[in-house]
Amino acid sequence: MPSELSPIPFEACLPLDWLSLETLAASLDDPVEGLTNSQATLRLFGQPETSVRVTLYRDHHAWCPYCQKVWLWLEERRVPYRIRKVTMFCYGEKESWYRQRVASGMLPALEIDGHLVTESDRILEALETTFAPLGPGMNDPTVLPLRRLERQIFRSWCQWLCTPSRSIDDDSHRRDAFRRAAQCMEAELQHTPGPFLLSDFSTADLVFVPYLERMAASLLYYKAYALRQEHPAIDRWFQALERRPTYLGTQSDIHTHAHDLPPQMGGCYPSGTAEQQAIASRVDRGPWPICEPDPETSAPVPPDAAAVALARVLRHRTVLVARQPSNSGFDQALRAALTRLIQGTACIPPPGSAVRLRDLRDHICVPRDMPLHSARLLRQALEDTAKLDPRSPDDQPPALSQRHRRDQDPRPFLTASR
Repeated sequence: MPSELSPIPFEACLPLDWLSLETLAASLDDPVEGLTNSQATLRLFGQPETSVRVTLYRDHHAWCPYCQKVWLWLEERRVPYRIRKVTMFCYGEKESWYRQRVASGMLPALEIDGHLVTESDRILEALETTFAPLGPGMNDPTVLPLRRLERQIFRSWCQWLCTPSRSIDDDSHRRDAFRRAAQCMEAELQHTPGPFLLSDFSTADLVFVPYLERMAASLLYYKAYALRQEHPAIDRWFQALERRPTYLGTQSDIHTHAHDLPPQMGGCYPSGTAEQQAIASRVDRGPWPICEPDPETSAPVPPDAAAVALARVLRHRTVLVARQPSNSGFDQALRAALTRLIQGTACIPPPGSAVRLRDLRDHICVPRDMPLHSARLLRQALEDTAKLDPRSPDDQPPALSQRHRRDQDPRPFLTASR
């Protein structure tokens, strides 16, 4: 993607039409046999479909941390499996067919040879029994104390993030409790010569992945606490994860977690300091990355990141446009942003379209829609184009709800796909 704008005057820069944009989009990997991805409904790893013994039930948006844990295990062990996606309570109505299988509606669930298992730890134990562990198993003497440590870090995170502080001293006390718990993980990481908790990536690391990822995102956004900078051994652990295609395919970003966690956790409480407010604003409005060193990822930008973002938008562009008023000019505004994304060329959008472009910016979901770097480039193109709105360049959409995310109801997109 060009880093500099074309010298063509704004009035001469017309957005590309849809057909031209399609010619510039990336050819996406095969979701069945390609790299780990959130779009797949079947994963085979080179084996025949008749070998599939497992069905994973996980959420549409890849928000569920317990689903991520099981998903990552299956990808690491390369066990062929089917995926059926279910709506989380926080963004829609639970499907009746799933309620018939799992009365509580909770996720994830897994079928192995027709036998249904629920709760992520029980699921991993069942998978280990059937297909062998990923390194030392869930109940191995080397793994059990690390699992207890993960729960200790989880509790200290929740106590800091999800309970309003009574005073500055109270907030500092909770921060220090979390720091001590994270330092315990650092001490465990320093016992091994490599970046992982044991000699190589294993179940011991996998159980930490979902919530450590969410801790790094939420604490930066709501508390201005840079987990990876504060704890170098944990940062090295993340860097090692970010060299694994399996993890990159499941990894989310700060923006997605900052806004999907409040309705799941019962609320996330910002510290309200000037530093925290500035970081949150950068996460929401850019530019991205929000600072250096990058607190979000160590993975380099793939050369096709912009083309992948374009391809993912094109898949759903009909429903994206149809959901806007016909006289809003959104079709042209979206093409202007996508032209900026793929060619680096600035095109003035129709007057009054900034708020609609920014609403789309706020609803990009990683990894549901696209990988982290692709999402960054698309958000930046949408924001840059919104700033060129000749009538209302500063307009912002309504703030995303912290009580629920019904704005992320997947049904219109599922209907369009069918």
